[in-house]
Amino acid sequence: MTEDPFVAHRSLLFTVAYEMLGSAADAEDVLQESWLRWAGVDRSRVSDARAYLVRTVTRQSLNRLRTLARSREDYVGEWLPDPLLTSPDVAEDVELAESVSIAMLTVLETLRPTERAVFVLREVFELPYDEIAEAVGKSAATVRQIARRAREHVAARQPRVKVSRSEQRAVVERFLLALRTGQLRELVEVMAPDVVLIADGGGIAAAALAPIHGVDLVAHVLARTDRVHAAALTTTPVWLNGASGGRIEIDGEPATAVSLVVENGRITRVYLVRNPLKLTRLYEPVELARQGGRQAPDAG
Repeated sequence: MTEDPFVAHRSLLFTVAYEMLGSAADAEDVLQESWLRWAGVDRSRVSDARAYLVRTVTRQSLNRLRTLARSREDYVGEWLPDPLLTSPDVAEDVELAESVSIAMLTVLETLRPTERAVFVLREVFELPYDEIAEAVGKSAATVRQIARRAREHVAARQPRVKVSRSEQRAVVERFLLALRTGQLRELVEVMAPDVVLIADGGGIAAAALAPIHGVDLVAHVLARTDRVHAAALTTTPVWLNGASGGRIEIDGEPATAVSLVVENGRITRVYLVRNPLKLTRLYEPVELARQGGRQAPDAG
């Protein structure tokens, strides 16, 4: 039997949808809608299944983005993307790891839907302009202009300093230890003076409704949270969205996903996802891919 192209490329398709939406649940819904459309297609008329499926997922993601716009405007407090537990293999693909990082997905959230689609398809998945044009319903010349604007927009907002995986992990572990043990001085020392904390509680879990700026204030907020749950709080270093991050549990239940931006050995951004609806992907690694799979050869 030949593996269905949708199954063969599922990891790629999920990655496209997730990078465009920042939500695992919405990405899964898009894949379900795309599968239903794929099931009704005359396969003999499809010359390139991978390209066809990417176009379908892109269009469905754009539709979903536009319907989500109002709900995200009404979201209580700061909105952050869903954290995903990933395997160390994702970090090996530097471009993929950077593109699915919490920091990058937060930047992508500031793009318009079509700009986001063009940026993701071009910069992450390296699709030709003519394929992107067909996916988003624009001319190739227009797509080139959109891609240039989107690149400039993202470049002005993304972290510029890259750190090694070992340095990132060391800083994350130091941060988690200080948080678990309530060491205020250590928290201050591991963070940059102008550190920013962004927390997402979704109106369900306790979280700051606006970004918190400055090392002293951020450290006190973190230490206060630790003191409230000191006896029942555990921290675990994990791979989140292609980088070293942390999972915080209270009484054995997931309470927070921690993602950090590290520059020059210190933390410049702290992302805390506390909305329980977004903490469902912290125990089973999610398969992400930029290239897609291969169809199995015919048996016999």
